[in-house]
Amino acid sequence: MKGIVFTELLEMVEEKFGYELVDHLLQDTNLPSGGIYTAIGTYDHAEMVTLVTNLSQQTKVPVPDLLRTYGQYMFTAFTRSYRPFVDRADSAFSLLSSVQHYIHVEVRKLYPDAELPHFTIDQPAENHLRMHYISERKLADFAHGLIEGCLATFGEKATITKTLLVEDGSQVLFDIVKE
Repeated sequence: MKGIVFTELLEMVEEKFGYELVDHLLQDTNLPSGGIYTAIGTYDHAEMVTLVTNLSQQTKVPVPDLLRTYGQYMFTAFTRSYRPFVDRADSAFSLLSSVQHYIHVEVRKLYPDAELPHFTIDQPAENHLRMHYISERKLADFAHGLIEGCLATFGEKATITKTLLVEDGSQVLFDIVKE
């Protein structure tokens, strides 16, 4: 997992819960990296799971809620760092539809070793987008937050229904219906 995902997580924790919690989290969590991350580094996704699990224990916020909140936060960070991707789209559905065949292709050019989830996307109706998420890392709640962040960026409202296709969370279907 790319380091930017870790550095932005720690920034979000500091913004929402304070620096002391970030310090406590890094000091008290047994991390192979020692909790030292660079945006361009690559780290085991298990460290993210460990950090979020410990954050949940400290804050009493359930892990799925933390991951969704982080996904929303991360989308804002992506729009700062990768503004051309957002500017290229005229709607949330347009941007979300381009994830697999444009955005992930461009990300791989920058980070050839990036381990990205796979999305299959179809649009059964003008106001309905379906995203099939597949990832061994099982971070569908993070993806859910990214979708919410995308919708918010475009000022669009939608109902998002998440359906587990595989019990372990490695495959999830998101039905996004604009209001």
